[in-house]
Amino acid sequence: MRLSPLQKFILRLCYSRQPKILRKGFIKFYEKQKKKPSKDDIVNIITKSMESLIDKELMVGFGERTSKKWYIKEVKLTAKGRRQAKKLLGEQQALPLKLKSKIKNQNAK
Repeated sequence: MRLSPLQKFILRLCYSRQPKILRKGFIKFYEKQKKKPSKDDIVNIITKSMESLIDKELMVGFGERTSKKWYIKEVKLTAKGRRQAKKLLGEQQALPLKLKSKIKNQNAK
């Protein structure tokens, strides 16, 4: 399953925190970047990413519904989303462990 860096960030953040996460926490993804989009673009990008994760059945959204639109305020991972987040965390941790073993081997010589 292909996921954008923002979607991976959202899954990791939801997995590491309490059951329901407010959408305001996802703005932290853009704080680390040098070239930031405008605030309106950030809101639209996060909304589309959350909606695609909900469509993929990785998350459940909670919020208000009007006659034309959903306003997602909180999200929660599904079982499928937790499995995907575990895979992402495993992939991320693999690199530093290999680097540590190489450093130990260099110090031993």
